[in-house]
Amino acid sequence: MELPRRIYEEMLNHARACAPEESCGLVGGRAGRAERFFPTPNGAEDPLRRYDIPPVDLLRVTREIERGGMELTAIFHSHPATEAYPSATDIRLAYYPEAFYLILSLADPERPVLRAFRIADGRVDEQPIAIC
Repeated sequence: MELPRRIYEEMLNHARACAPEESCGLVGGRAGRAERFFPTPNGAEDPLRRYDIPPVDLLRVTREIERGGMELTAIFHSHPATEAYPSATDIRLAYYPEAFYLILSLADPERPVLRAFRIADGRVDEQPIAIC
């Protein structure tokens, strides 16, 4: 997956602004290249430990992605205190196998780590990500 540096910076700023809660959002793009980041609120009951994009925001952003001629390229969320790897809950609730799952760890605030995954049928496959 290709991620323009400006989108990476938007994700990082969103994650830092939401910490210590998990942040989340969607990424629209084409052919595995991100074009736009859509930060969303975290509607989870326990936002310190998980994320949940509210249905109204999911629908709004999905429509905006489609109106822009893009596809849902990635689903983003942060792990403010743990590694950038899908939790058991992340894996169980991964409903979009065609999308990349981007996880940004702020466990070391001076060295954030962003990783990309495909998650399907309980399998987690790390994918290369190029920030350019």
